[in-house]
Amino acid sequence: MHKLKGYIMVIIASSFWGISGTVAQSLFSEDKVTVEWLVTVRLLISGILFLLYVYFKNGKEDLFQIFRNKSYVLHFVIFGILGMFSVQYTFFVAINEGNAAVATLLQYIAPVFIMIYYLIVLKLKPMLVEMLAVVLALSGTFLILTNGSLQAISISMTAFWWGISSAVALAFYLLYSGFLVKQFSSFIVMGYGMLIGGLASLTIHFPLTANIKLWDWQTIVSIVFIIIFGTIVPFFLYSESLRYINAKETSLLGCTEPLAAIIVSIIWLGTPFGINQAIGSLFIMIMVLLLSLRKPKNSVAIRGK
Repeated sequence: MHKLKGYIMVIIASSFWGISGTVAQSLFSEDKVTVEWLVTVRLLISGILFLLYVYFKNGKEDLFQIFRNKSYVLHFVIFGILGMFSVQYTFFVAINEGNAAVATLLQYIAPVFIMIYYLIVLKLKPMLVEMLAVVLALSGTFLILTNGSLQAISISMTAFWWGISSAVALAFYLLYSGFLVKQFSSFIVMGYGMLIGGLASLTIHFPLTANIKLWDWQTIVSIVFIIIFGTIVPFFLYSESLRYINAKETSLLGCTEPLAAIIVSIIWLGTPFGINQAIGSLFIMIMVLLLSLRKPKNSVAIRGK
């Protein structure tokens, strides 16, 4: 029963992450909200809420412990800008230029870039399963991009490259966060990462410049959903699930995210999705499953999209 509880938590969390991307696509397509505005507001509000949670649960000493060492502050600044902000911005631009389903799938290629990093930097010899994972990732990406025909590219190259950039950013995010979560709780890492990322995003767009006259109640509900159910709730559920199941199991069940994004995009937004794209999606999810089964339990430190 404890394992079942953990499984349900991860599935709900991953589904919320997948659905939130589709909700963002709806906001962007109606030109009511810009990518820059949503990224800035989501990061700032979520970061503040995470840090308030830490303060009320553990007190100010835990909240301000990162300032005891200047190197920790530098690490958080790097993580907040190159990790947290980069992942958020590239992912939402990929959605804006293409659609949530494809953006989510392309971002899920991140484990391949992590694997390449280990092979090049740590000089590890590739295993058969890793080579198979690369073949699956490339084949899946090709099918998603072309739907099986070079004569009919199904998404723009702009959306494709932003999606790949999002995967690279997520790979850095996951690798770099490993050091931080060994020193601090995941809520501290997420809170300061999002707050710093949000402050960095302010240099691109100031939230108060949004034209709220174009908003209706659906716009407000969508924004609240992305912040609460697309960020806060799934992260709590994902983190809490680790009390009942191990990190490898959470990674495997995380494949619910792209599946949710695909289903909701097709049903709600009518996003076209061909049979070859479905096969490509399956290839990428199999790739994630293969790498999840063989990687160390602590290789992916935190999740929080």
